[in-house]
Amino acid sequence: MTNTSAGFPGRNTGAVPDHLALKNRVEALNTRYRHHSATAVLEGALRDPEAGRIAMVSSFGAESVALLHLVAMVDRKTPVLFIDTQLLFAETLVYQQELAERLRLENLQIIRADDETLAKRDPYGGLRFGDRDACCNLRKTEPLERALNGYDGWITGRKRYQSASRANLEFFELEEETGRIKVNPLAHWGPTDVRDYMDANRLPKHPLVAKGYPSIGCAPCTSKVAPGEDPRAGRWRGEEKEECGIHFVNGRAVRPGQNSDQQTGDTKQGETA
Repeated sequence: MTNTSAGFPGRNTGAVPDHLALKNRVEALNTRYRHHSATAVLEGALRDPEAGRIAMVSSFGAESVALLHLVAMVDRKTPVLFIDTQLLFAETLVYQQELAERLRLENLQIIRADDETLAKRDPYGGLRFGDRDACCNLRKTEPLERALNGYDGWITGRKRYQSASRANLEFFELEEETGRIKVNPLAHWGPTDVRDYMDANRLPKHPLVAKGYPSIGCAPCTSKVAPGEDPRAGRWRGEEKEECGIHFVNGRAVRPGQNSDQQTGDTKQGETA
């Protein structure tokens, strides 16, 4: 478990994390911002001392631009962490560069697994064929955890409408496993809210959305979605796997063969942004 100071993780003082204090802090933040807008929640997350030091994690995927734009309007110096698994669509990499320039993001950080680790554990790039969980862990979960070391929390783009099990998603959550605060400023947004915001601000859409990819991950593990299918049906199609594992609730990441009830009781994991 990460060391903490005054209830915040990532500050290596040798103190034991005070989870009760962290839970109380999250409850206080949710009470304070319960009826606020997404922008006000973001401002609170980035400026309220109770939230601590916050980064944004973005996949630069199908709906990412809305939250990226909001963050840029609040503070362009916000750390934005982009995980390049080195298996992404070329379109995603181009889109990431274009958005970073257009939104004038001043602290974009490209996160990758280091070459030595990849050479040891996936020398031929075929790990995904035998163990997709291990591939996600190597290329996503571990690099993100290293990148988040020293941050007290991170901003995601998860929303209540994305599944029935996310119906009670709060603006602020505590990750029991890491002791970090997770911020969900778009929790109350619906699909039309995202589209309307993108249209009103003339924000560019990910080029793969128009080609039938409403949810976009790594190229080998993402397929087109037919009309009427769940938007995430194209992620790890034909497998029980639902998530890459970068989200934790109740100290556990989603793993194949475990449904949302087994994992969290009432909260399903989601995308970053």
